[in-house]
Amino acid sequence: MKEVDTIIVGAGTAGLSALREVRRATDDVLLVNDGHWGTTCAMAGCMPSKALIEAANAFHRRHALAAFGITGAEALGADVPAVLARVRALRDGFVEGPASTPRQLGERALSGRARLSGPGRIAVNGEEIAARAIILAPGSRPIVPGPWRGFGARILTTDSLFDQADLPRRIAVIGMGAIGIELAQALARLGIAVAGFDAIDGLAGIDDPRVLAAFRPLIEAEIALHLGAAAELEEAGDAIRVSGATGAFEADAVLAAMGRRPNVDDLGLETLGVPLDDDGLPEVDPATLRIGDLPVFLAGDANGYRPLLHEAADEGFIAGRMAAPQAGGDSLCRRTPLAIVFSSPQVARVGPPLSELDGEAIASASADFSSQARARMAQRAGGMLRIHAERASGRIVAAEMCVPAAEHLAHLLALAVERGMTVADVLATPFYHPVLEEGLRSALRRLSREVSGEGGSDLSSCAEIGHDALD
Repeated sequence: MKEVDTIIVGAGTAGLSALREVRRATDDVLLVNDGHWGTTCAMAGCMPSKALIEAANAFHRRHALAAFGITGAEALGADVPAVLARVRALRDGFVEGPASTPRQLGERALSGRARLSGPGRIAVNGEEIAARAIILAPGSRPIVPGPWRGFGARILTTDSLFDQADLPRRIAVIGMGAIGIELAQALARLGIAVAGFDAIDGLAGIDDPRVLAAFRPLIEAEIALHLGAAAELEEAGDAIRVSGATGAFEADAVLAAMGRRPNVDDLGLETLGVPLDDDGLPEVDPATLRIGDLPVFLAGDANGYRPLLHEAADEGFIAGRMAAPQAGGDSLCRRTPLAIVFSSPQVARVGPPLSELDGEAIASASADFSSQARARMAQRAGGMLRIHAERASGRIVAAEMCVPAAEHLAHLLALAVERGMTVADVLATPFYHPVLEEGLRSALRRLSREVSGEGGSDLSSCAEIGHDALD
């Protein structure tokens, strides 16, 4: 039987991050990967989706041009095949780096489907290989209900969407979470008739009811929404009739955006001798990624903990450190939770959701971006920002928002939460004028009246002047 020090299963973000850390301690490592080596993010996730969104937003901007005194916008058109060709060209460039991994590793890289045959062994391509430690990072795949497969190529997923040379004129998007909202809005902005369906009465994973109430009408202005009941599909001539809670839509294709399923089918987790939940997953310590007390680690999308690229990179780092020979320490810390949806306006959450906070121990405040001065100048006014802090200490603990440039405001708030800053601490920092961040300052000023004034400086209590042009 072949033996190596460490086996890593999966060459996605988590697997490559783990590989980097393990190789700091040993080169006696084997990376096994089933399928493409380009990572989900680069091939079908973060990168091509954002390239599509940028094109859609650029074309959608024509609706605001008249307000700036710019004429001729009605002559603009979207060449969808050209848009998709650009997306693929960018994607292929992003894929080149991770796709070169097997060439760089040589015999230390193996293409094939791995299956555990015990805590320290895997079987791949008919060969059994033993290892001191095993890191499992097999990733995930889009969920497509079995009965839908009968519709053939008319069912699209993120794995197939970006490979299309062109898109049909009518698309139903089923699943209005982060991926569904992003792609549904992008497709609608490119001129495709889109309807969105979801079994729950929510959007983009938003937890705070006030943020959801601000976000929904902004999305409904562009997309017909049917929320609150599972979508049903049936043939309707050459179309697919999709029925939801509040109506139906005849589509030429359906984009399945109902989340992703961990690739743990036939991975052999049952051979580890540990309890598995209803989804076939073992309990995993998020600070070590270890399964029980075994020298086996489960990292990235496959463990379902925080299925985001930066979290997968962190989990690969943690698993690699914990699995490496002579690993030191019992655990590693996790960063402040941060999630961003690249819709318009963007949606973001920092820290735990509002529903998990102690309502009596925290205070909350909002800023309405429909009247925020810089957003109005840019014809992007709309949305809401909500911030939550501990009453007793003033420490900022969480925020959720649907506002322009939420990706930037969220990073500021993540820094504040990560560093344990109070409302007064953040108000003591400079805010330039006129910028979108002044909306954040407005919310913080309101919040400061409800929490301890601990921290900060003499300028933390600097109040509004009272004029839009100056605040």
